[in-house]
Amino acid sequence: MGKSNVFYLLGPIMVGPSSSHTAGAVRLGGMARKILGEQPVEGTIFLHGSFAKTGKGHGTDLALLAGLLGMSPDDERIPDAPKYAKERGLYVNYEITDLGDVHPNSVKFKLIGKSGGHVQVIGSSIGGGSIVIREINDFQVEIRGDYPTLVILHQDLPGLVAQVTLLLATAQINIASMRVSREKRGAQALMVLETDQTIEDAVLDLMRKLPRIKQAMAIEPL
Repeated sequence: MGKSNVFYLLGPIMVGPSSSHTAGAVRLGGMARKILGEQPVEGTIFLHGSFAKTGKGHGTDLALLAGLLGMSPDDERIPDAPKYAKERGLYVNYEITDLGDVHPNSVKFKLIGKSGGHVQVIGSSIGGGSIVIREINDFQVEIRGDYPTLVILHQDLPGLVAQVTLLLATAQINIASMRVSREKRGAQALMVLETDQTIEDAVLDLMRKLPRIKQAMAIEPL
């Protein structure tokens, strides 16, 4: 059968009729919130494919909003997500879009946080409540939210990747997967590392002090 995890045998515990449109959508919103790194206060949610066509009937709009509020897929407050969003000062617009050749259950978030931070995230709900984040701020990534994840925005320079991996090794943090993408040689680049251990704040602070690193964030698994 491949995966023997109970999650894959029985599906996620959730509120709503569809694991892809509800549980997966909540997890997508939750991951976008984690990538922003704070409570969003304003945003636009662009719905693609099946999310655009049947999402409202399945409560996808509510589920995505609930995820942005930090709710889990089994939270009974999901149907009332707009009320809680208003209480917390989160204002969201929904638009229909075509994201191109991506999974039909896909969405793009454009978010602004309470401290003014901005992020653009594209992700897909791929079935059974599983998700994959495919793009952060125009950089191609592949984040599933199953591992602690380190996301680093940096200048593309020789030796910088080695400095990051050495720092993690010194902290006894094992790398499960790694991907680096860049705009062009010597320009801005994005490094995404999934790890077996939680990335402590002290390690993250050291990472931010490395030369040419513009931003470093640690994302806990969903």
